[in-house]
Amino acid sequence: MARYTGPKSKIARKFREPIFGPDKALERKNYPPGQHGVSKRRGKQSEYAVQLLEKQKAKYTYGVLERQFANLFAKASSKQGITGEVFLKLLEARLDNTVYRLGIAPTRSAARQLVGHKHIMVNGEVVNIPSYSLRPGDTVAVRERSKSLEAVTTTVAGHKINKFSWLEWDANSLTGKFLNYPERTEIPENIKENLIVELYSK
Repeated sequence: MARYTGPKSKIARKFREPIFGPDKALERKNYPPGQHGVSKRRGKQSEYAVQLLEKQKAKYTYGVLERQFANLFAKASSKQGITGEVFLKLLEARLDNTVYRLGIAPTRSAARQLVGHKHIMVNGEVVNIPSYSLRPGDTVAVRERSKSLEAVTTTVAGHKINKFSWLEWDANSLTGKFLNYPERTEIPENIKENLIVELYSK
């Protein structure tokens, strides 16, 4: 399965949440897509359907494919702590997500592109793997020759303050630091991770 490249508004309407950012289409039509619109009578969802929907929402939100998602969940299950919370922390520690959180890229998909095109360095070395897992203390920086890219300068100019306590950002050098794994209460995404855990435990 390839990464989803279709209409993002359609996916946002499916979950009734702006998972890709502010969406005017979602504001106008806050109901699931389909030719019958709001008039279609939808039956009550089964427990499995609710759990699967939550898993799909997390996959679309973080831009992770099925195999990566399953592998990351298995890794979270083997660690100490509450599995669902550990899982979200590992998702947040992905390099593409951190580039997005630091404000170097406007979206996670744009962050993946920057990483894939070798514009990002980790601890002074170029890393072009979006799923690269950061550890506390790792530094993330824009490559010297990429600092003048319009896509980077425009986004950074609109990113005035660091909103996340687990990250440190120096706008002058375009360098950030992954200080620690975030607490669940600090992660803003509206994901019910317990439903994902229940789905995988079946």
